[in-house]
Amino acid sequence: MPIQIKRMQPGDELDIAEVAPDVFDEPIHPERLEAYLLEPGHLMLLAFDNGVVVGQCAAVIHRHPDKVTELYIDEVGTASTHLRQGIATRMVEAMFAWGRELGCREAWLGTELDNLEANGLYTKVGGKGEKMIYYEFEL
Repeated sequence: MPIQIKRMQPGDELDIAEVAPDVFDEPIHPERLEAYLLEPGHLMLLAFDNGVVVGQCAAVIHRHPDKVTELYIDEVGTASTHLRQGIATRMVEAMFAWGRELGCREAWLGTELDNLEANGLYTKVGGKGEKMIYYEFEL
């Protein structure tokens, strides 16, 4: 069976009973996933291989009073067993399509300069890279 890409909706939490390694950074907490899916403007795609989650793409719709609506792609992850099969490309392109359906006119994301795989993917799907500095704050 080919890889299936699914748009997650509230109530779909039980669909991720089995998740392959490396798809997410940390273990999934069901209550966090439920809250994420319930939040308006939070989007998640999962890639399934015979019922096992092998990829994920999470994004947020970012509205501005002075700029076009943007799609911020927060996470893209693929199981190490499923790299270089086009899964991440399909998920990013599907997320772009979903964003367009919801009124987004631009999309953006960030990754490390030395993340060659991610930079290759984002260039492949038409991204134009810029150098940037990333700051993180504990709240």
